[in-house]
Amino acid sequence: MSLSPYKKIVKAAGELAGEVGKLGEPPRPPMDDLARFCAVAREAADRTLGLRPYDAQLLGTLALLDGKIAEMATGEGKTLAGAMAAAGHALQGRRVHVMSVNDYLARRDAEWMAPFYEAMGVTVGWVGQSSTFEERREAYASDVTYGAVSEIGFDVLRDRLRTDASRIIVPEPEVALVDEADSVLVDEARVPLVMAGASDAGDAVPEMAALARQLVRGYHYEIDDQARNVYLTPKGADTVENLLGVDLYDENEPGTLIELNLALHAHALLTRDVDYIVRDGKVQLINASRGRVALLQRWPNGLQAAVEAKEALAPSEKGEILDSISVQGLVRRYPRICGMTGTAVAVSEQLGEFYGLKVAVIPSNRPCVRIDEPDRVYPTVPDKDAALVEEIQTVHATGRPILIGTLDVAESENLAKLLQRRGLEPVVLNAKNDAEEAAIIARAGERDAITVSTQMAGRGTDIRLGEGVAELGGLYVIGSGRHASSRLDDQLRGRAGRQGDPGGSVFFVSMQDDLVTQFVPDERPPAADADGLVRHRRGAYLVGHAQRVAEGVNLQIHRNTWRYTRLLEHQRELILEWRDKVLHGDAAARALAEGDPRRWAELPEDTREETARQIVLHAIDRCWTEHLAFLTDLREGIHLRALGRMSPIDEFQREAVAEYKAMLAEVERRSLAAFDAPEPDLGRPTATWTYMVQDNPFGTEWDRIIKRVGSAARRR
Repeated sequence: MSLSPYKKIVKAAGELAGEVGKLGEPPRPPMDDLARFCAVAREAADRTLGLRPYDAQLLGTLALLDGKIAEMATGEGKTLAGAMAAAGHALQGRRVHVMSVNDYLARRDAEWMAPFYEAMGVTVGWVGQSSTFEERREAYASDVTYGAVSEIGFDVLRDRLRTDASRIIVPEPEVALVDEADSVLVDEARVPLVMAGASDAGDAVPEMAALARQLVRGYHYEIDDQARNVYLTPKGADTVENLLGVDLYDENEPGTLIELNLALHAHALLTRDVDYIVRDGKVQLINASRGRVALLQRWPNGLQAAVEAKEALAPSEKGEILDSISVQGLVRRYPRICGMTGTAVAVSEQLGEFYGLKVAVIPSNRPCVRIDEPDRVYPTVPDKDAALVEEIQTVHATGRPILIGTLDVAESENLAKLLQRRGLEPVVLNAKNDAEEAAIIARAGERDAITVSTQMAGRGTDIRLGEGVAELGGLYVIGSGRHASSRLDDQLRGRAGRQGDPGGSVFFVSMQDDLVTQFVPDERPPAADADGLVRHRRGAYLVGHAQRVAEGVNLQIHRNTWRYTRLLEHQRELILEWRDKVLHGDAAARALAEGDPRRWAELPEDTREETARQIVLHAIDRCWTEHLAFLTDLREGIHLRALGRMSPIDEFQREAVAEYKAMLAEVERRSLAAFDAPEPDLGRPTATWTYMVQDNPFGTEWDRIIKRVGSAARRR
């Protein structure tokens, strides 16, 4: 999109700089004059923060005020641009929720920008996991509220279950300003935020975990090309049936097959120190796009218990899901959405398709002089690792700081050991020592530094160059392999060359990397030259092709997931609209008075309206919880309809709509029954908690076995 209209405003703001700079105290800027707003915001930031926004930052601010996703390179000052835009939206009379990727960044940015907001006449607050109810109430009463996207989502879920209108703390959604927008809006769009209650112990399956350990790949089971599916061979099915004494493919008793599939997936497809770590006696998931521990996240559909059984850990508590909302559904509640990131163009199609958003590419304040070398491609992983260690040792001898980005925790630790054997002293940053992140990053740009990191160092961090480092060529970024998303590669490259600094980057890749073997398994790689490097252009093509295939697969998963969840989101909107009328008005009283006028007349006038309200709220909440459970079970088995040549999505929607209508009737029936009872049971869960569900990377259980059901039946 063209930036010409924004550039005209920025130019006009520059012409006002002298006039605004002479003012003793900048006035509250009129929002019908964006040039004057920019001039005042620039002066306020300069006086309160010691940061005078560049023209590029004002362009970003205007794009955000215009409801766009601003793509701004690393080090270009996205935090300040976002704060100026948030202040602008607030001065237009709209409440703004600035959604961050974690609590640390939300609090840091809110406190850092607070003096600027005060100068602009705007109030600001923040929420985090440790915030009390009163602190949350105060933060959401501010003009601008910073919070992790998950924390804001959890507060929305808590409010949905309030039975006292005065306890609702999250205001009506107006503006969402999303930091790291591609990560939140695309990578984590499918992640459900869950509110659960009625705690009980999880269902661990240690027997199945022990059985899975006895099975041999290639004989008892196989893994598909993309490592998204594991399935029993005919010999494996016979072995399991003999050991357990069951018919695995009895369609009337699918539980054993599902438990076995869960155990097999935990055993064969989820790897410790790659997909998760074990810390403090608990399984902690690793966010693949960030390399960090995904706090409060867990796998769905029994997979969490299967991994815990695999690691011989006590099962974590589980409970009935009272309500849930996906990150995509949460953000789409806001009538105005904008955001900023360093890598938006690559996902512009998804941002347009799922949110109706356009991308504005903001030019850098200073041209990027980083030297990005072509990939160095090797035939095998050992060849790549040997060359990688050699390159690190050679560059380190010059004193130039090096940041090596690895794909997972295990790889970061293995590479560190290889370097230590060469007498080098790398600093490792991964999900296991995330508490030391700030200190490690602060030293990563100093002379002689060697930092080995997962994708943790790829986002939200600025690495400043130490004294004399610019003369050595700046920070040298090395990727130990290509990610499944080109955006993650670009984020890693972006750690070097910030604000016109010198820097360099290169990726080491092998034809045996998981990206290549999973997504282009049938392609024959070209031979290496005498020095071990694959220089034939087909080598680089295969790597790029594999990455494009991986991105296409993930986009299709996103589309398919949204086809199922958008109906649920629509039903949730309808039920919440009804619930709000009950909570804030007299809808319950009118309905019950009309449904049972005799009983209504018997009740005390001063309490009967509140009694009616609590009865209907309880019925709505219970029936909605049961509806969610029904839809989960329905989706779990809906793909069996494909065997009957029916469309799974059409069948899902048909049954979900019918069940929703039945649920509405059931709410009325239960409400009247409770209203007529001498002492209605309005009990609610004694404890509730929130967590995020790691979107199951393998699909539903029936998705994974559907291909095998037909062959198993034929085998009999």
